[in-house]
Amino acid sequence: MLGFLKELIFKDPNEKELERIQPIVDQINSLEPEVQQLTDAQLKAKTDEFKDRLEAGESLDDLLPEAFAVVREVSQRATEEGFRHYDVQLIGGIVLHEGKIAEMKTGEGKTLAATLPAYLNALTGQGVHIVTVNDYLAKRDSEWMGQIYEFLGLEVGVIYDGLDKEARREAYQADILYGTNNQFGFDYLRDNMATRQEDLCQRELNFAILDEVDSILIDEARTPLIISGPSETSPKLYRKFAKIAPRLKEEEDYEVDEKANNVLMTEEGIAKVERMLGIENLYQDENLDLNHHLQQALKAQVLMKKDQDYIVKDGEVHIVDEFTGRLMTGRRFGSGLHQAIEAKEGVKVKRETQTLASITFQNFFRMYDKLAGMTGTAVTEAEEFREIYDLEVVVVPTNEPMIREDREDVIYKTEEAKFRAVVEDIKESYQRGQPVLVGTRSIEESEKLSRRLKKERIPHDVLNAKHHEREAEIVKKAGQLKSVTIATNMAGRGTDIVLGEGVEERGGLYVIGTERHESRRIDNQLRGRTGRQGSPGVSQFYVSLEDELMRLFGSDKIGGMMDTLGLDEDQPIEHSLISKALENAQKKVESKNFDIRKQVLEYDNVMNQQRKIIYRQRRQILEGDDLKEKIMGMIERLVDEMMEIYVNEDVHHEEWDLEGLINYAQTLFLQEGDLTAAEIKDYGRGALRERLLELARENYEAREEEVSSEMMRRLEKIVMLKIVDQKWMDHLHAMDDLRQGIGLRAYGQRDPLVEYKQEAYDMFQNMVATIREDIVKYIFRVELVSGEVEGRKKPIEVGREEVPTAYEAVEAQRQAQPSTARSQSQKQAQSDEKPQPVVKEEEPGRNDPCSCGSGDKYKRCCGR
Repeated sequence: MLGFLKELIFKDPNEKELERIQPIVDQINSLEPEVQQLTDAQLKAKTDEFKDRLEAGESLDDLLPEAFAVVREVSQRATEEGFRHYDVQLIGGIVLHEGKIAEMKTGEGKTLAATLPAYLNALTGQGVHIVTVNDYLAKRDSEWMGQIYEFLGLEVGVIYDGLDKEARREAYQADILYGTNNQFGFDYLRDNMATRQEDLCQRELNFAILDEVDSILIDEARTPLIISGPSETSPKLYRKFAKIAPRLKEEEDYEVDEKANNVLMTEEGIAKVERMLGIENLYQDENLDLNHHLQQALKAQVLMKKDQDYIVKDGEVHIVDEFTGRLMTGRRFGSGLHQAIEAKEGVKVKRETQTLASITFQNFFRMYDKLAGMTGTAVTEAEEFREIYDLEVVVVPTNEPMIREDREDVIYKTEEAKFRAVVEDIKESYQRGQPVLVGTRSIEESEKLSRRLKKERIPHDVLNAKHHEREAEIVKKAGQLKSVTIATNMAGRGTDIVLGEGVEERGGLYVIGTERHESRRIDNQLRGRTGRQGSPGVSQFYVSLEDELMRLFGSDKIGGMMDTLGLDEDQPIEHSLISKALENAQKKVESKNFDIRKQVLEYDNVMNQQRKIIYRQRRQILEGDDLKEKIMGMIERLVDEMMEIYVNEDVHHEEWDLEGLINYAQTLFLQEGDLTAAEIKDYGRGALRERLLELARENYEAREEEVSSEMMRRLEKIVMLKIVDQKWMDHLHAMDDLRQGIGLRAYGQRDPLVEYKQEAYDMFQNMVATIREDIVKYIFRVELVSGEVEGRKKPIEVGREEVPTAYEAVEAQRQAQPSTARSQSQKQAQSDEKPQPVVKEEEPGRNDPCSCGSGDKYKRCCGR
């Protein structure tokens, strides 16, 4: 009895979860003989039957066993390979349906497992999104698994780069839609920039299954999606500072903090730059832009490594994903860093961009009603998944016992000695016919190893960002006899490595890691390429004391031990102490990166609340047929505000500023001569308010009669959208400036996040007030060009000024690859905050703080 209680109390939570799920699996299996007897037509009819039962009150959980049994049978009939879901795939499907993360090892059939919950949840008619990490996998899986869904009468869609608007909108109506995380995220942003209802693509965000969920929600969490437009910043300064940066000397002019990935100027360096620029103080307000350019030029020169962080291809700088080794197509480093790298490399410097719309993957995917994910590596990040996304991780057992041999790490003193050993190991494996997959940290490292293998005359393939077009082809044949493949950070996830004839007898696929990654998950992904489905396999990591992870975070004791033992350069040491030191180093880096991602989310949560409000109001405008009363409500609010300022109830009647009231009202909705101070000098506040609202409505009716009711409805919508869009864009820019400089508040013993929240709130309130004011102003003052209102083709003029048209540029970009910016927190520590720039304006806005220093808003002070 005591033993039973002990087992009950201390049982692994994952084991408890699997025990809970097993009876459901048994139920599905019990239905198999019955389902096998059904004809194709009877199986197809099950879809309508399930939908009817849902309408009659049954739940998805009620339908699950039978629906899963149907999908398993259809899979055997509809797919060319005759796939039958294993029990472990049924477990994975149940985990996904319950809105959790299924950790399923490489080769266990995650793609097929996802068909079970996808079909079940699609029965509601609300749509299911299956999210992959690249277009190739999205297209492949939509066709491959689509055979199952189409057999059962469901529509399958896929979205990818280059898809036109009509096809994209139609794809979103499908029951099950495949696409990449970028495609879904950008479509969300573009929908919230649309100026016509017919331009909207997405439906409500119902249920998403994320393939390689760790890659999307962890690795890319620091990379916000950004749609941007051109800025006016000239590229000349970037080229100027690209010449200055190489003339500065490390330790003398600047210091490099490798752990924080940051560059700090010394006093001597600052003085040198000031002499080069011919200025007295680099840190004066007017020179903050120069200071920013210097910092970015130094980062580009010292921290950003060619063929590791980026490559130069076809005269352009392309970012390399540090986790997958793939090119991050269409993305650019933010805050001018990309331009600084372009200047450093001597290619064309593209103009900086300004943000039009932005969201992090963290906040985008949290908007789905239900979210689930699958990957081969999730347990190491279980805490983050639980804390940030409220997602539990369930480890699904393998279909066959795992017999892979994971060898202890081998450590060498120097990198040179390490690579000599790696080449020798590859050579021996090649000679006995065992296929080898070598994982490297960078493109540069993969090409160095390739040159060494060429000297040894060992045929091999190289898979990195420079050869990504051949990715699937290279990975597929990596398991053949005498095959040697070098892959940067195991690009090629999602494509199976099939073992050739006679490979199992030679020990299976041999995976070699030439360096430990800062994330244990990436190392586990590399190991997971071998030993799938009970096949034999071997994995081995080679490490040197000169590797970045060991140098920055590893234990000095290991180097001392090697010296004490008198080991020469080519003599390795293999000990559990090494593996422990490496694991501790990885945990340190993982913890630091988690903190960075968490901080990014905390700041973006502030922005996200504002984003939701603006997007909700914008959608109401877009879908509204008659916005007249909404605008009259804005006028009423403005009248109340101007009454507060000019005829305040706490001020004596004789001191009311009636002239000021009339002048301000004339900038909004009054015509000249509508009202005089003499006419209203004896009015009480209530009567005065009613008179202003009466005149506003009369002038609105006159305006409508002038342009026609139909044109007025179109005018309302266009003006409101354009004003909201322009003010939101300006707000994003201001928020970015605030975010860049807020870290300095910590020096004043103030919490930067608390300060950020307060200032962001004030800025948002001011933005909302100016939106209201400008909408009313433009509705009454707008001049129609050529008697036509075309929201995106012709400007709407007010006198000689155009209504803001920030989003007209987006229409030109809509068919093109949207540009993105990478969060700077990915390349620098929080301490590396840029001082907040001083924005100079000719005249402050009405709701801005007055420049006289009184502390009041401009409209209540000098603006009166």
